[in-house]
Amino acid sequence: MNIDWSPLTKELSIWRAEQRPLPIWWRDDDAVERTPALDRLTEIASTLGLPVHIAVIPKLSQASLPVFCADHDNLIPLVHGWQHVSHAPEGQKKAEFGHPRDTALGDADQAITRMKALFADRFLPIFVPPWNRLDGALMPELSRLGYVAVSTYLPRKSKWAAHGLMQINTHVDPIFWRGGRGVVPPDDLIAHIVKLLQDRRNGITDATEPMGFLTHHLVHDQDIWNFTQSCLATLLDGGATPADLASELT
Repeated sequence: MNIDWSPLTKELSIWRAEQRPLPIWWRDDDAVERTPALDRLTEIASTLGLPVHIAVIPKLSQASLPVFCADHDNLIPLVHGWQHVSHAPEGQKKAEFGHPRDTALGDADQAITRMKALFADRFLPIFVPPWNRLDGALMPELSRLGYVAVSTYLPRKSKWAAHGLMQINTHVDPIFWRGGRGVVPPDDLIAHIVKLLQDRRNGITDATEPMGFLTHHLVHDQDIWNFTQSCLATLLDGGATPADLASELT
C-alpha cells in the first residue's frame, strides 16, 4: 500500500516553522489479556518510543494482563467502562454509559476498584466509556469516585468535563467500522489529520489538547497495523512529541 504522506508532512513543516508544540498520545481499546496482538502493539510502541495507553475492560480482564503490563513500562492502563455491554435504549446507538440508568455509577465504582486490585498504582484513573459515549450527568460523579479524566472521541469543547475531571480525547481512528473494518482510505485519513491540525493552528479547536490516535489491537489487519505505525512515525518525525498524561493530570 503506497501512501502519500506529503499533505501531512507539509502541515507539520508549518508547525515546526512556527515552533508550535504538538503533543500526541496513543489509546488502544478493549484490552483484557495478553495476546499476540497485544505483543505486536507493545513492540510497535517500543519501536516508536511512544507509550500506548491501553483501555482495559475491568470485569473481563485476565491475570495475564497486569503481569504483562508490569514488565512493559510503555503500556499504561486506563479504565474502559465496566464490562463493555451496551445499555442503550432500543433504536439508540450502542453505549454502556451513554444513557441514564440506576446502576451506571455503581458500575463505574466497581471498575475503578477492580483496576486498583489488578494494577495497583500502575494505571491512570481515566474513564474511557465504551463506544465513546458518556452521559454528561455522570461527569461530576466520576470525579467523586476518583477518576481524574475522561476520554472520548473528537476535539474537546472544554478542558474540564466537570470539576476535577479533565477531558483528553482521541481524534484519529484508522478503522473503517462501517465499511468492512479494514483501514479507512489513507488519503481520507491524512486529510482528516491535516484538517485537525489546521483547526488547531487557526484557533478553531483547543491546540493544547494532546492529539490522540485511537486503535483496537484485537481487530487489526495488516493494513491497519502498517498505517498506524507509519502515521505515528510521520507525526513524531515531523516534530510531534509524546504527551505525558500523568503530568497533564497533576
